[in-house]
Amino acid sequence: MAYDRNNVFARILRGEIPAHRVCEDEHTLAFMDVMPQSDGHALVIPKAEAENLFDLSPAALAATILTTQRVARAVKKAFAAPGIMVAQLNGREAGQSVFHIHFHVIPRYEGIDLHFHARDMADPAVLAAHAERVRAALD
Repeated sequence: MAYDRNNVFARILRGEIPAHRVCEDEHTLAFMDVMPQSDGHALVIPKAEAENLFDLSPAALAATILTTQRVARAVKKAFAAPGIMVAQLNGREAGQSVFHIHFHVIPRYEGIDLHFHARDMADPAVLAAHAERVRAALD
């Protein structure tokens, strides 16, 4: 399928849809997932138009994974998470629901199951507070 310039992440990049932004540079944007699997669940996207891993240039992928690492460190610190899961899905069959490549940064804790993704919207005030915690923890 061809890249859809009206997907939700492309619209967030253009400022058409609000997002609880964590950090941004010339190549990437990180923000809180509105349907978090765990408190602190963040997303990292490239600014390049790419549906999945196979469509992204090596340079854009490198920039995106570096931001993912930076955000993962901050989420781990901000939420005192003993573990961080980084997930990236390619294609509907793999569970991808927004067709703009993105990395999930999800705090994990022993004995706490993840919420089912894409079911419940989080309270925007909670997401704003979580974004502030992550921003404060960025190096």
